Amino acid sequence: MKFTKMHGLGNDYVYVNAFDETVADPAAMAVAVSRPHFGVGADGLVLIGPSAEADFAMRMFNADGSEGEMCGNAVRCIGKYVHDRGLTRKTEVRLSTLGGIKTLQLRLKDGSVDQVTVDMGEPAFSPASLPVEWPGERIVNQPLTIDGQTHHITCVSMGNPHAVIFVDDPKAIDVHGIGRQIENHPLFPRRTNVEFVRVRRRDLLEMRVWERGSGETLACGTGAAASLVAAVLNGLADRNAVVQLTGGDLQVTWDSRDNHVYQTGPASFVFDGVWLGD
Repeated sequence: MKFTKMHGLGNDYVYVNAFDETVADPAAMAVAVSRPHFGVGADGLVLIGPSAEADFAMRMFNADGSEGEMCGNAVRCIGKYVHDRGLTRKTEVRLSTLGGIKTLQLRLKDGSVDQVTVDMGEPAFSPASLPVEWPGERIVNQPLTIDGQTHHITCVSMGNPHAVIFVDDPKAIDVHGIGRQIENHPLFPRRTNVEFVRVRRRDLLEMRVWERGSGETLACGTGAAASLVAAVLNGLADRNAVVQLTGGDLQVTWDSRDNHVYQTGPASFVFDGVWLGD
């Protein structure tokens, strides 16, 4: 199986051109290729294939083999892949995901994709849309107590579920311990991503993320979008801000005109390879 390793701000996946390659069991393949030392080493597996309703379709699988609805960093990488590898010459690409169709604006430099702006769609807040077992219409700054420690969560769906927690210093947080507990809490029947966010200014957020099915990653595009939306809901930030992730910065805008969240950032090739395993 031929593959390409790519990353968006260090959020790295193994990408497979499903026009040319067949992956019989992508969940098992995701586990195999994601393993450091024994596999390629990645946050998961992404398949790029045909779509009846858009230009291309994406399926993404986390490192534990679970299938995710959406991944902002993977979407940007797909934009670069399909353009720079000659699958399209368009600079506006529509991509079908389990979280809906996303529109990508490709920004070129010297003929190659340098930055990608993704229309992430409208955020959703109802407990049923996430899903989360919680009464009411929205979950904004609500206490969640685990092992005697209370965390105030704001829940946002960006096509996939997020629980955002505002903290004084993300670097001081036990992301692995708290993130794993909240990801697997019974409140979240499909589990959840967890963001730990500091508002440095109204136009500057700092974030660490625990991703459902992958653990802590260097960046999460949907998490950055959810973090800005949550900050606005809590009156902590404006609708346009830079979100600083461990792997780099994303520009995120929650547009009041159409209620869509737009995200701009880079995408990078790492290497091509051939998988010889089972």
